[in-house]
Amino acid sequence: MEIFKFKKDIPFMSYGRLTTSISLITFLLAIFFLAHRGLNLGVDFTGGTLMEVSYPHAANLEEVREAVASIGLKDVTVQNFGTSRDVLIRLPLRPELSISKLSEQVLKTLEAKDASVKVNRVESVGAQVGQELYENGALALLLVSIGIMAYLALRFEWRFAVAAVIANMHDVVIILGFFAFFQWEFNLTVLAAILAVLGYSVNESVVVFDRVRENFRKMRKASVPDVINNAITATMSRTVITHAMTQTMVCSMLFFGGEVLHNFSLALTIGILFGIYSSVLVASPVAMWLGVSRANLISGSEKKETVDALP
Repeated sequence: MEIFKFKKDIPFMSYGRLTTSISLITFLLAIFFLAHRGLNLGVDFTGGTLMEVSYPHAANLEEVREAVASIGLKDVTVQNFGTSRDVLIRLPLRPELSISKLSEQVLKTLEAKDASVKVNRVESVGAQVGQELYENGALALLLVSIGIMAYLALRFEWRFAVAAVIANMHDVVIILGFFAFFQWEFNLTVLAAILAVLGYSVNESVVVFDRVRENFRKMRKASVPDVINNAITATMSRTVITHAMTQTMVCSMLFFGGEVLHNFSLALTIGILFGIYSSVLVASPVAMWLGVSRANLISGSEKKETVDALP
């Protein structure tokens, strides 16, 4: 399906130095903010207190958030747990208050709003657990990146694998840079969004790389930049349709999904936008500069056919 078709190939590779320079500057800025400000880690990583409360009727989450915020607690996560009557509240660490005193203070505030509230459980999430989650999250990112590189190296060629991983790491670091710059809360849902972006971004790279490999078989006299330009231009319609539909769904979560899905959808929105950019204007130029050519991608039998076809 195509909603538009270009008569001439767009010379993307002629802008390769410009686009990769912009990416490099953005990447370095993200690194700077990560080092200077750091991530605003949520309770999942830093530790804190979990409270599960229930109401005899459907809970008003916005009212619960306002009640908790009124006692000076920031970065609090409030969400339904199981049913609409059960609410899970994640509270950050308060060194000056014990778990029991903190939970009592929150309960009194909630009872002032609705006396029918009941506490089902109160648990502590220690900093050690948070540190383990942080390390496991970093390990998950590393393993995903290694898996992507191995897959692309087997399916295409190592130059494409390196280019795709550079583009994917570009997306991940920029997402983290946004969260560091604006000090948005970084929790497990954001980590899940980043892992999703990795898969989403590499999918776009695979589509372009697959067309590049096909073009090397068809466009035997064309230069490498022309082959890549044709591959990107030919997949533009598919790219626009796919990303527009995905972004529409993500934006609906961002604007109507509530606080629980806000940071998750925010990370996806940034990742999708930069994923399009990096797959086309970062991965492809890097693959070209690494020296990808028709000889790297065709099999031995195809080489023999090409030699036999020569006069």
